Amino acid sequence: MKSKTRNIFFAFGLFAVIVMLFTFKVSFTQLWADICHAGYWLFAILGLWIFLYMMNAWTWRIIIRGSGDCPIPFWKILKLTITGFALNYATPAGLMGGEPYKIMELKPYIGTQRATSSVLLFAMMHIFAHFWFWTTSIAVYLVLAAFGILPINVGMGIVLLFMTCFCGAGIYLFMRGYKNGMVVKLIRFISHIPGCKKWGRQFAESHQEDLMKIDRQISQLQSQNQRSFFGSFALEFIGRILQSLEIYFMLLLFEAGTGGGLTFVYAFLILSFTSLFANLLFFLPLQLGGREGGFAMSVAQMGMTADIGMFVSIICRVRELFWTAIGLLLMKVGNKLPISETTEQTTPV
Repeated sequence: MKSKTRNIFFAFGLFAVIVMLFTFKVSFTQLWADICHAGYWLFAILGLWIFLYMMNAWTWRIIIRGSGDCPIPFWKILKLTITGFALNYATPAGLMGGEPYKIMELKPYIGTQRATSSVLLFAMMHIFAHFWFWTTSIAVYLVLAAFGILPINVGMGIVLLFMTCFCGAGIYLFMRGYKNGMVVKLIRFISHIPGCKKWGRQFAESHQEDLMKIDRQISQLQSQNQRSFFGSFALEFIGRILQSLEIYFMLLLFEAGTGGGLTFVYAFLILSFTSLFANLLFFLPLQLGGREGGFAMSVAQMGMTADIGMFVSIICRVRELFWTAIGLLLMKVGNKLPISETTEQTTPV
């Protein structure tokens, strides 16, 4: 990627973070008090994410190797993973930032088509694992409600029914996408959106062969390389489970729950419900406001106080800002390509 293009991504991400900081409606006194209350657990929370990002990078590497060799070193895949998520956190509509950046950075190593298909497959797998994560949380909540541990009423029943329908539809669409590809259909959908019709049709006509090749690479992961498919899915799903440790650490500070496994289950449910609510508001940069509201409602449903919900949301926001800043800074290092890889590779499909 050219330095000028990279600087545009960097400036856009930095601007979004600055806007978020100025709209973060928490006083410095409360912020500092919560950071002090977190104490050493804050380092555990921040450190947890390097392992989660390593699992994401490993998933992406499996997907890349599913369509051929992987000449890009793991450390650079990890760097692009962290930076990609940082751009997604900081930009509206999420995928508008990180995915184009990763494609352009990966292109010199494996070519445009493989770079595009691998980035799309990773994004698909990341979202696909989330749908199964949310579906699992529905079953867990119903089991706890059946034992009288968590409340169930008409309102919660409607929420769970909505979640079931939403996740079921999402899993069905993604399975169809894995079977037949989805890039061509996505471009066709865009070509029917007012204001995008002309661009969508011209893009589809001029890149029809490339788009069909990318769709074939997407469908091959599930149909011809099931080891890569299930391996990448397992890593992403386990990563979502381990992410619950972040909230678990914070609940321990308040001695919320009954301790041990049940407290972790509460953390798992809080993360699931909050992430679903926040992702429904994907158009907000850093999911501003959506995540805080999700934490407030999820914590209340677990029978915990509003103070806990506020604390969890603030510390999670601090973690997001920390790793977003790290991701943006990583855009400025490790960008030199080896001499043998300075020209774009073309891989037969």
